[in-house]
Amino acid sequence: MTTDATNFNSHPSSTTPVIIPMNRAAMALPSQLGKVLHLINGEHYSGAERVQDLLAQRLPENGFGVGLACVKPGKFPEMCEAESAEIYLTPMKSRWDIQAVKQICRIVRDEPYDILHAHTPRTAMLGALVALRTGRPLVYHVHSPTSRDSTRWLQNILNRYIESVSLKRATKLITVSNSLAGHMKTEGFRDDQIRVVPNGVPLSDQQRSNQLPTDTWTIGSVALIRPRKGMEVLLTALAILRKEGLPVKLRAVGPFETEEYGQSLKHLVEELELTEAVEWTGFCKDVNAELTQMDLFVLPSLFGEGLPMVVLEAMAAGVPVVSTFVEGVPEAVRDGRDGVLAKAGDAEDLARAIRSVVRGELDWRTLRQSAIERHAVKFSDASMASGCAAVYAEILALEGQR
Repeated sequence: MTTDATNFNSHPSSTTPVIIPMNRAAMALPSQLGKVLHLINGEHYSGAERVQDLLAQRLPENGFGVGLACVKPGKFPEMCEAESAEIYLTPMKSRWDIQAVKQICRIVRDEPYDILHAHTPRTAMLGALVALRTGRPLVYHVHSPTSRDSTRWLQNILNRYIESVSLKRATKLITVSNSLAGHMKTEGFRDDQIRVVPNGVPLSDQQRSNQLPTDTWTIGSVALIRPRKGMEVLLTALAILRKEGLPVKLRAVGPFETEEYGQSLKHLVEELELTEAVEWTGFCKDVNAELTQMDLFVLPSLFGEGLPMVVLEAMAAGVPVVSTFVEGVPEAVRDGRDGVLAKAGDAEDLARAIRSVVRGELDWRTLRQSAIERHAVKFSDASMASGCAAVYAEILALEGQR
């Protein structure tokens, strides 16, 4: 869905913006069971935002209408493909700006929506306040462990506190992997509060051919490139492999979190003498098209994952995955069967994992076929949507008993 930002206007008699639905015709779609308003940040369009978009596309098939309120409007309204979902712009001026609560309450009551579904500590805070004022149940989607979501320790502490306080009003937590469910139990949440719904992506209509590379191997990575993604480790591993004479190059897809961080990585490329072997593409809208240009997909994350969407997209596209042992990944990629796993933060071990495929110690075609089949059975967008719909139905049944 293409968003026209000019649809967001201010009321002439108020300093508070009026919320203009971005796709009014969409609300004509029926919802047999109820309607859910997803509260999202919206400044990026990466893994978590892909989950939100796909849920908005597939939940109506399960009887639930969907709206999306963006509190940090950015890439998401432009990139969202869910034509049946309403998008609302409810911007916050700062982390502590709660004017959006009034706006979201009005949306919830006017439409009306039956359930609130938050996806970040920021939106959990707003969701808790909206739930308190409107009496709607709140669902919280745990995409990654907040306590180790970034390299900024103070921000992690703050977000963990906000999340902990806000989730006292949550009816259910949805975690994207069993490892995250275990993490949330250590944070004090009960078994009966937590439901595991693995991430999922559609079957890819663009697949990498099953032909082995005849010359140079293209190692690919797709991410919002930031410190916890471990790009420095991947660059070092690439330098190790090239010094051994292996014909490998890197195609890095995605924007840098900050310009300063991007410059630091480019300096590292020069120091490692990799200038001719590394290509930075920047933000890309068509991730599947990029995946078809890769021979191996590598996710060198250090920590802070849940169940990375891009790993599932690579599997669906028939691109063997090399990843690190971080939260959720081993639940999708079985080491030596669907891909190869390495120690996080260890360039030598990451080089070993990549080498095992490039040199043919592990059969590339066997890894590829196994990954395609595993995705289709366990990690489709349809199964993800039906899992979330089951949580909503459980909540509405409980509400009906009160």
